[in-house]
Parts: sequence; structure tokens; C-alpha cells
Amino acid sequence: MAQLYLTLLTFWPLLYIGVQSQFKSRDTCIYQGDEDTYSFYEGGDVVLGGIFPLHSSTIPLVSTFTNKPTLIKYKFFTPRALRWMQTMIFAVREINQRQDILPNLSLGYHIRDSGDDIPVSVKRSLLLVNGQPEEGSGRNCNDIQKLPSPVIIGEASSGVSMAVLRTLGSFKIPLVSYFASCSCLSNKREFPTFMRTMPSDLFQIKALVKLVHYFQWTWVGVIGVESDYARFAIQLFLKESEKFHICPAYVHIYPIALTQDAVEVLVNILKSSSATVIINFSVDSYLHGVLKECRRQNVTHIQWIASEAWATSNVLWDDFGDLLKGTLGFAIRRADIPYLGSYLRRVSASVAQTSHFFSEFWEETFRCRLNGSLNTHLHGEEALNWPPCNGSESLDNVYTLYSDVSQLRVSYNVYKAVYLIAHALHNMSKCEPGKGPFQNGTCGSLNPVLPWQILYYLKQTHFTTLGEEVQFDDNGDPIASYDLMNWQRGSDGSLQLVRVGFYDASLEDGKDLVIDEPVIMWHRREKVPESLCSQSCLSGSRKARQKGKPLCCFDCIPCAEGEISNQTDSIDCLTCSKETWPNQAQDQCIPRTLEFLSFQEPLGIILWAFSAFGACAAVAVLVVFILYRKTPVIRGNNMELSFLLLMFLCACFLIGLTFLGKPSDWLCRIRYPAFAISFTLCISCILAKTVVVLMAFRATLPGSNVMKWFGPAKQRSSVILCTFVQALICFIWFTTNPPVASYNTKFMSANMIVECTVGSEIGFWCVLGYIGFLSSLCFLLAFLARKLPDNFNEAKLITFSMLIFFAVWITFIPVYVSSRGKYMVAVHVFAILASAFGLLLCIFAPKCYIVLLKPERNDKKCMMK
Repeated sequence: MAQLYLTLLTFWPLLYIGVQSQFKSRDTCIYQGDEDTYSFYEGGDVVLGGIFPLHSSTIPLVSTFTNKPTLIKYKFFTPRALRWMQTMIFAVREINQRQDILPNLSLGYHIRDSGDDIPVSVKRSLLLVNGQPEEGSGRNCNDIQKLPSPVIIGEASSGVSMAVLRTLGSFKIPLVSYFASCSCLSNKREFPTFMRTMPSDLFQIKALVKLVHYFQWTWVGVIGVESDYARFAIQLFLKESEKFHICPAYVHIYPIALTQDAVEVLVNILKSSSATVIINFSVDSYLHGVLKECRRQNVTHIQWIASEAWATSNVLWDDFGDLLKGTLGFAIRRADIPYLGSYLRRVSASVAQTSHFFSEFWEETFRCRLNGSLNTHLHGEEALNWPPCNGSESLDNVYTLYSDVSQLRVSYNVYKAVYLIAHALHNMSKCEPGKGPFQNGTCGSLNPVLPWQILYYLKQTHFTTLGEEVQFDDNGDPIASYDLMNWQRGSDGSLQLVRVGFYDASLEDGKDLVIDEPVIMWHRREKVPESLCSQSCLSGSRKARQKGKPLCCFDCIPCAEGEISNQTDSIDCLTCSKETWPNQAQDQCIPRTLEFLSFQEPLGIILWAFSAFGACAAVAVLVVFILYRKTPVIRGNNMELSFLLLMFLCACFLIGLTFLGKPSDWLCRIRYPAFAISFTLCISCILAKTVVVLMAFRATLPGSNVMKWFGPAKQRSSVILCTFVQALICFIWFTTNPPVASYNTKFMSANMIVECTVGSEIGFWCVLGYIGFLSSLCFLLAFLARKLPDNFNEAKLITFSMLIFFAVWITFIPVYVSSRGKYMVAVHVFAILASAFGLLLCIFAPKCYIVLLKPERNDKKCMMK
């Protein structure tokens, strides 16, 4: 329907046509439609068309067609657009006075009001390109008063520009816009005749997204007026923001004709959302109703982000300065145009009377009636009481948006658009016949100027004005450069637009956005406002997305044991290396603490103290045995084996010390064979003693010759033989897979265990198994000899010592397997000490008791009882 509507508009306005009828002659033109005489015109060799939104918000009228339809009326007059229009006139006149550009060609202008309305814009753009005969009906069609324009400077709105282009594009008439920024207009297939001095929204959106990302606003509201400009901008913003993980809290498009219900729905959305940063894509005139309702509902917490369409517009400040203080927005590049300010202020009451547009501006500025002509639809009924203008009014004494040249941004775009066309015509005029760009080397026509030919030159033109190099890409878009503006309240309460940064698309990524953060004045406080769905996850945690909600809504989960995150809002935690472990905050990996059983710690001190005490006890018993070696108690219990056993027990006590301290490869290779061989020697001695006791009583039988096989030499040989088997096991173990020092990080803790790994598990358990075999054999023989006379054997003592030995080592196995780190080593040392103490006490304590405390029992007579 929209396309059909625009197609009808294309052919409807046929504003000046020659009509053959029975009432009119063939040479007479009649005007179809309104006598639309509100325009600015100055003739020249080439007349540039201009279309500006001098009014906005049409007042809807429904015609019954019983009378001639009245002219369209508007609610608002736009002084800023009047300045844009005057800038075009100023630039045209400035070029005409120059000798370096178009010295033999003069420029004219034909400017009309678009009313910021599509039907009006299409109609008046056709007026510009058709020309206009002398006023009144019945005039000659060949007598053209206003020449047709081969190129038009306009329009401000993207939506209006699209409608005009769809009409004029069929005739290949160029449209050079100064304010239409929709990226959709870069589509050369759909809009081949469009150019602009205004950067595309594509760059503005990239700048806005980077601005939001810079301040870490991940949860923002996005609203816009119902227009092509807002729809395309919002679509681009949503697409670009995904790259930076920015989520829209809501997206709302409100109608141009904002009813009370519509504005309440919008403000309720703003009020209920947790987003405090709102990006608005619209022009200033459509924000009045929204801000008015925000004030009524006390929605004053919003940090506004302005699109370039209203980033520098101060028409809202007087009424809503308290709501808009701190607003941020990107504005197009500013420039100082020499002498423009004085040119704008030349308007006087007498000049204003000659122009409908200036009369409206004059009356609105000075609140007076000019020649009794009053626009009550603009100013309301109160304007009826305004006094007549007395002619003494001067723009030098008042502030107006029209004469304010402190923020020449859109005006500068208009200025560049005029110079773009002038340079294109200048390049066309310098063409040499036969070397032109068109068919057969022809040059472009300057009388008349053909639109499609000047379009070619427009696309090829690059020039410099006011120190800026102006150039365009293949889509006819200029290289983007924006100023970041901050709305601040001046000391007198006026709006101060302060430049706090810039965005330059020509710079490399990461350097294209520069922000002077300390200069920014925020809406409600000194620090940057927060706009988050969820608070940022600090270091040491990761984000876990909330089910069914956008990416920006998440929970913060602490990193698992052994993992860290060293930045905020981490998606995943990082696992520390084997040598490191997270600190308490879990934001960095630090070297693990080495864990081993040291001599200095309490547990180590206790163990080496008991080891030393056991060794000393064994030496003390040995000394006693040596001193009392000739007594019956000592002599009657195989003195030589007892001496050997005591020395080996002393070695067993000292072997426990090799398990203390930081393990190393050489210490590990000493520890296990020393333990194995020392205990094997002990058990071998006890086994030899047991066999001797058992065989001694069998030797007393008549005809028995057993003892000759168990003499002292044979006893020593049996000990050596048993020990040799253990040594052989150790040799095989150490040559295949020996023990080594290693760092154990399998356990999730801040400590790294330094331990001796046994290498071959089979070898380790074979060593223990062999000791267990000898102990079992010893226990069995001692058990068989337990009923022999008490005074002649140690069988009961050996049996009891072996029971303790078994109890210790059987308990050792499950405890050892279930322990880790230094506690595993402590269990091993404890088992060595406990079993050694068990042997020492059970076998030698009774003898020492008799020798030292009961000497009367230490004689041959008592022993023979």
C-alpha cells in the first residue's frame, strides 16, 4: 500500500501542465492544485533546489471538497531549519563572489518548506524540478519565471528523503541530503541518485555501541519514533551490540502522533525497567510529550543517550533541563563558518515583512504582531494580545536558535552540500571536448545542466573547505567523524554543550573512540551511573546465564577448587597449572606450598625424638648385655644373636629418620632398602634364635645330633641367607623401576606433596611380603616352642613380640593406603618405631629387669630350676 501510495504521489502533482481543451488555447498553462507561493528564489545560470523542514507536526484537516481545500497548517515553526536555509543562501552567494570556482557561471536557489511531511515534501520537490511559470492563470507555458533545479539539497528526515528519492529517482535527479542518516539510503540499487554530507547511521551506531561498552552499560533501553530512521537505526544497534554482549532491556517504537495512552505505555515501560540508560532515536520535536509524561510520573532517574538527530538541539532544555542534564550524544562535526553569524542577524522587521517564513519567526521571537498578520495556530490564542511590532526589534538583543552559530553542525553540512555541487559543476565546466567521461568523449552540458550528468560528477568530487578534506565512499557517504557532546547546566541555567570526546571512523579499531571522562557531568551523581541486569561477577567467579533471560542476566558462581578467574564477568574459570594453586580470592594462581614431613614441625619432632630414644634404648640394652655378658641370663639366650639383634634394632630406629625431611631421589633410594634390609636382619636374627631354642630341646633326646647343624657359624649364615633374599628383591626392584622423589598434585589443595613414589608397586609389596613371611615363620616356630621350660627359652617372648609386630603392620596397611602426604610418611615411621619398640621391649625388657633389678635370679641355680 505504501508503494502504491508513493506511486500515486509521483504522478499526482503535475503542477504546471499544458492543457488542450475547448476552453483554453494550446499555449495556455493552468495550475493544478494549490498556489504554493511560499518559497525563496533567486535566479542564476544553474538554480539549486533546497527543501528544509521549516515547520513540523501538521494539523490534520479533513476536507469535504465542497470548498477549495485550505493550505496545510502546522503546530511548530523550526528556527533551526531557518538557519539551515539561510546557510544555503549564504553559501550560494559566497560562491558567486569567488573567482576560483565557477567564474563564468552563476548559481541561484529555489527553496521550499517540506513541513517534515512526506506528501508535502514530494509535492514541493516536484515544484523544484519542474520550474514555475508566471503567477496567475492563463499564462504562456514557455514563459518560465522559476527555472527547474537539476539537483536538490535536502531532506533532513531519512523517511522523507526516501519518499522523495522514490519519486525523483525515476528521473535521475540527484538529492544531496544534509541530515538524513539512515544506513538504508546507502543502498545504491534502491537509491542510486542519493548523496549526503551527513555520515551514515552505520557509523553512528558503531560509535553509540562503543560508548555504551566503554561505560560497561550492558542493560539499556532502546526507543525510537515510528520512522524509517528509527527502525533502521534500532535494527543496526541491536545487531552491533551483540558483538559487545550488550542486551536491550526493551525495544519500543512510539508513534509520531503521540496520544496520551501511547505515551503512558512508553513511560510505564521506562519506569518499570531496571535499565537506567535509555537510547532514543528521534528528532527533538517528538520528545516533548514523552518528557512531559516522565515529569508527571516522576521518572527522573534516566540517563539519556541522544542520537545525532537531537544531540545538539537545545529546544528541549528550557522545559526539561532537569530531566536532560547529563545527556550524552554524538553530534556531527562542528565548524565555524566565517561571516555567517553577521549575515543571519541582518534580518530586520522590514525584511521579515517580505517573507512568510521570516514573519513567523519574527512574531515568535519578539511576541509581537507584524502587519496584523498573526499565526494563531502556531502561538495559540494568547498571541491575540501581542502588541504590534514597532520596527525597533533586533536580533542582536535576543538569543535565538536561528542566530546561534556556536554549534554549526547541520548548517555546516548544508554548507558542504552547496560546495559539493559547486565543485562538481566546476569540474564539469573544465572538461575538454573529446576527453569527457560520457559517450564518445563528450562533456557534460551546462545549458541546460542534465541531472544524470551532474550526478556523475558529484560522485567523483573531492574538495577541501574550511580546512576539512571532504571525500565520499562508493555509496556516496562521507567519512564519519563525530563529537561526543555532554549536556551541562551553565551558571546562568542555560544549556552548555560540552565536547567530552570524539569518534573518528578513519582511525583503527581501539583508537577510534576517545573520551575525556573527568569532564563529563552525569545526570544524578558524580560517578558513572550503572545500567545492568546483573551486577558484574568479580574476579574469582564466573557467569552462569539465567534460564530464559538475555545473555546479560546471569548469576555469579564461585570458581571450582583449583580454578581462578582474573577478570570481571568471566565466562569460564581457568585451571591453575600443576605447580600453582588459587589464592584465597581465587583471582590468581600462586606457587603451591611444598608439603613433606620436616624435622621442624611438631609431628616430625615427635617422631625423630622417639627414633633417637629407641636407638639410645637399644644401645643402652646392648651396653648392659656387654657388661653382663658372662651372667647366666645373657649367656643362656644366644648372646651373639642378641648382640646382632640389638644392633639391627638400633638401625631400625635410625632408619625412621630417613623418612623425615624433603625427599630427593637419592634419599628415596636409601630409605626403602635400608628399611627392608634392617627389618629383615632383625626378623632373621629372631628366627635364628627361635630355631636354636627349638632345636636345643630336641638335641637333648638320646641319639640326637641336631645341634651340630645349628652352631654359631650356621646361625650367622642363616641370617645372611635370609637377608640376601631381601637384598635380591631390592636389587631387582631398583634396577627395573626404582623409587624417585615426585610432586603429587592429584589432591585438590594449595599444597603440593613432595613424596617418594615407590616406582614399582610390586617391588614395594614384595619387600613387605617377604618381611611378613619371615615374621609368620618366626611366629609359627615360637608358637611351637611356647611350652618348653620358661627359664630355658625365649619362645613366649618372641611369640608375644611377633603378635605385636603383626598387629602393627596389619593395621599399617589400611591406614597407609588411606593416608596421603606427610601423614602417609608419619604412618610408615610410626609402624617402624612401634614394631621396633615391640621387639625391643618384649624380648629384652624381661632380661634387663632380671639383670638390673633382680640380680639374685641371675645365677645358674635359678636358671636350672
